[in-house]
Amino acid sequence: MRSKRLIPDAFPAVKRPRRDCAAKAPGAGPAEEPRAAPAPAPLDLLKRFDLSPEYGPCTGITRLQRWERAAALGLSPPDAVREALLQHGEDPRVTYSLWHEYPL
Repeated sequence: MRSKRLIPDAFPAVKRPRRDCAAKAPGAGPAEEPRAAPAPAPLDLLKRFDLSPEYGPCTGITRLQRWERAAALGLSPPDAVREALLQHGEDPRVTYSLWHEYPL
């Protein structure tokens, strides 16, 4: 009588190196230290301001109007946003929010 064969017996075992072991292998070179993130560009800062719901809705008004409204309501909007808006105010990418071109 034949013994029962299991599925794992039909396939040879293949051992693969672990991903985390390759990074820790000796002689692989010095590990890179994590670098500090660069300061956010004005457009990235303004995008985060647009996406933050804590300062109220941003459709139908400029970013500076939204910042002033939030400041008047005591919501403490970031001063860096106001500085970026005053410094680059003539650029429409800075003046208007992300959703400026979409119809209401």
